[in-house]
Amino acid sequence: MSSSGGDPIELGISSSTWWTVSNRRKEQSLWIKALYVDWEWAKLGRFEAHLKAGKCFPFFSGSVALHLSSEWLGLLSSIASLLRFWGPEEVKIGCILTVNSAIGKVAKVAIDAAIEDVNSNPAILGGTKLKLLMQDANFSGFLTFAAAFQFMESDTVAIIGPQSADTAHMISHMTNELQVPLLSFAATDPTLSSLQYPFFVRTTQNDLFQMAAIADMVEYYEWRQVIAIYADDDFGRNGIAALSDELATKRCQISYKAPLDPEATRTEIMDVLVKVALTESRILVLHTYATWGLEVLSVAKYLGMMDNGYVWIATNWLTTVLDTNSPLSSESMENIQGVITLRMYTPDSEQKRNFVSRWKNLTGDQMENGPFGLNTYGLYAYDTVWLLAHAIDAFFSQGGSISFSNDSRLSELNGGILHLDAMHIFDGGKLLLDNILNVNLTGLTGNIRFSADRSLFHPAYEVVNVIGTGVRTIGYWSNYSGLSVLSPDKLYSKPPNRSSSSQNLYPVIWPGQTTQKPRGWVFPNNGRVLRIGVPKRVSFLEFIDEVPGTDMFKGYCIDVFTAAVNLLPYALPYKLIPFGDGIKNPSCTDLVRLITAGVYDAAIGDIAIITNRTRMVDFTQPYIESGLVVVAPVKKLKSSTWAFLRPFSRNMWIVTGAFLLLVGAIVWILEHRLNDDFRGPPKKQIMTIIWFSFSTLFGSHRENTISTLGRFVLLIWLFVVLIITSSYTASLTSILTVEQLSSPIKGIETLRTTKDPIGYQQGSFARNYLISELGIQESRLIALNSPEDYAEALKKGPKNGGVAALVDERAYIELFLSSRCEFSIVGQEFTKNGWGFAFPRDSPLAVDMSTAILKLSENGELQRIHDKWLMSSACSSQGAKLEVDRLQLKSFSGLFLICGVACLLALFVYFALIVRQYIRHYSAEVSESSGSSRSSHFQTFLTFVDEKEESVKNRSKRRQLERGSNRSNDGSTNSEIASSKRNIEMASNRSVSFGSGV
Repeated sequence: MSSSGGDPIELGISSSTWWTVSNRRKEQSLWIKALYVDWEWAKLGRFEAHLKAGKCFPFFSGSVALHLSSEWLGLLSSIASLLRFWGPEEVKIGCILTVNSAIGKVAKVAIDAAIEDVNSNPAILGGTKLKLLMQDANFSGFLTFAAAFQFMESDTVAIIGPQSADTAHMISHMTNELQVPLLSFAATDPTLSSLQYPFFVRTTQNDLFQMAAIADMVEYYEWRQVIAIYADDDFGRNGIAALSDELATKRCQISYKAPLDPEATRTEIMDVLVKVALTESRILVLHTYATWGLEVLSVAKYLGMMDNGYVWIATNWLTTVLDTNSPLSSESMENIQGVITLRMYTPDSEQKRNFVSRWKNLTGDQMENGPFGLNTYGLYAYDTVWLLAHAIDAFFSQGGSISFSNDSRLSELNGGILHLDAMHIFDGGKLLLDNILNVNLTGLTGNIRFSADRSLFHPAYEVVNVIGTGVRTIGYWSNYSGLSVLSPDKLYSKPPNRSSSSQNLYPVIWPGQTTQKPRGWVFPNNGRVLRIGVPKRVSFLEFIDEVPGTDMFKGYCIDVFTAAVNLLPYALPYKLIPFGDGIKNPSCTDLVRLITAGVYDAAIGDIAIITNRTRMVDFTQPYIESGLVVVAPVKKLKSSTWAFLRPFSRNMWIVTGAFLLLVGAIVWILEHRLNDDFRGPPKKQIMTIIWFSFSTLFGSHRENTISTLGRFVLLIWLFVVLIITSSYTASLTSILTVEQLSSPIKGIETLRTTKDPIGYQQGSFARNYLISELGIQESRLIALNSPEDYAEALKKGPKNGGVAALVDERAYIELFLSSRCEFSIVGQEFTKNGWGFAFPRDSPLAVDMSTAILKLSENGELQRIHDKWLMSSACSSQGAKLEVDRLQLKSFSGLFLICGVACLLALFVYFALIVRQYIRHYSAEVSESSGSSRSSHFQTFLTFVDEKEESVKNRSKRRQLERGSNRSNDGSTNSEIASSKRNIEMASNRSVSFGSGV
């Protein structure tokens, strides 16, 4: 631990002056003390300025004036510096402990040792001594408060303690008024960190972080509910409130709170634990005091609550007992086997090891009641003294002084025997508090510094499992990275990681000497049966039907529930309670809502899992799929003369025919100048285009394509034709070989575009879905109550007071259509959901029932139940199918787009080459006839395009040869010219190319 100090040279005082002052201190004590009393430390700078200015200075409260000569100025200036350096001879510090408690007796030894170490260290406080005034609270809040009064009358600058949260709350009001910092190493109540208590400084870990660690463990082991057993005072209540908040962030909760009197007897403890044993959860959090926490676990052992299935999580009071009173008796150790507890984490260091080795010597003369060990509160108590010493040292070096002033409000109460006017306000209290909060040092517990919310940096805990005659650390928790098997100081150098995959603990031996993780709950053994609501249906009784004259039910849903319950690893007493008036089908949403109101503990039946219901309850795994479908009347289609046209829509036929002719024309253009098959009289060429176009549908075209561009276009078109013909063949085969059913309603989209009435089942969620999600007017919806109502409304139709179609869940519709062939499902299922059983939010029973349903599905039992209730004889038109939708143009638009782009690209390239060839072979003629009209030029170009390419090339070669012979001077003979012509013609016949000009 570091401190600031100095010597006479550092203070600018000559050694002779130092000797003079130090040797004459006793003789001059009268007037030096007068200086000290008359001026505050903060005014010493002004004192020196007055001295250097040679002014006279009042010595004793202005009553006596002393005129100082210049020889004394240097000496008195040095004295002023020494006064600042030396500080007072002692500083009073109060301390309130319960000396006979597990925390108090360890803290007393640690604090005494710290005071001795500070006072013997010349590097701290510059010779000023800490004077400790200690009072024993003796487990009494009143005595604690009285001790605080005594400290305030004796001009104490700070108080260490108390241990209790209750008294810390009371004393904090006093320290706020008198501005005296209150440092507690044992009061862990989270509410003490509020802004209400600015002068309260917690020098230990806040219970808020301990409760966060417990919540993380609950989430890690996948539990959802815990029971809190706690002392019914500020310490217990506020700690459990913090636990509740932390659990809520993880969608967990405290299902039952069991408060205990802070001075509870064994009988009172037993009464509370008997009630706890009758509840559902088996995760018990024990947040109490070290004085009687072991008694609670002893009673739990007696009641059989330390057996298999139970989980006990004790806060750090248990490690305090184990560290202080170890070894415990064999009976006590037997009572706490398998318990998980926490210990405030303090990193290993040489400083800590040295103090631990001193502990036996420190406690040698204080073992009247037996030896005791060192717990973490002792370490924090020791560090609290050093923290305060460093803060006081910084306080003096900043010019702070120990001075007190009267409180005017207390002066008004000076009557009576309490002498409240004897308590004074510490003038430097705020400055000392700031220095306490700004301390940064390394102590026995590690780095000591405060965050913005006045909590110690890097809160961390060890997670401990009680095993055999000792304990085993199974991991650590830190606010930095959560649960880990690595110590927190090894994780601080890495980025924080709170992901679920990074959370880890070593295996635990649970109560009952088992390593298998407890499920965490059982069905409550309090004689109360589970009240389960069941919709009382009036139709589709195959799903749920109340047995007349009894309180029993039968049906598909009931059999699935019963089979799932039989697979649970525990007995589940329940009672089925009908919901509904028996006249119309009840609303399952209303039934689910009664679970949240506490009327029912669960609900089973044909309950669809939809969004608004999942906000109220938890559902099991779906046991049947059942989305919304549309049912409409259908009629059989008779075969007609024009049945072959039905596979394609009208637009599809038109576009296909247009592309046939278009591709034929484009191929003719690309092949016309090269291929004799595409030349001839106009009538022949038109017939060629038509024949070629339609023959490509069957791959029987006899004309060969020569040009590269023509082959490219034809390849793309043949691929399009392959897709079209295959689709046509498949659709026509289906039309001609399977009985077809026709309906004007094609699905939900058809219903949305019309104004016809729509039927739905009474009590179904389909009504709200059609209105809120699809925007269908409520006036169009007609409620129907039974399959007979369905059939009658559909037969009447919208024009005769019936409905155009019916919207209901597939499970009902399949049962309805099994005997009614004149109706059919049209379109696709437009919602995807299923049926499940409903339980309260975060109910563990929902998870177990889901597991059971999955087992029923895997072993085939679910399908067997389905076949038993829902498999009936199919109607005669079961093999028929609804009219196949005609193939639309939209389905083939991509193919036509590709073909069209290929044709345009080929034409562009073709005409670019034609223009290039025209300019090359006719450039001379164009230049000679520049005065001709544009029409003549255009006619010449069209003639060129229509002319066969071979002829154009031959004529061009002849012209070039004639020009060359005219320019020749070697007198070439006519026979040579004729021979050259023949060679050129032969070469031209051998090389027929497209548009290259070479």
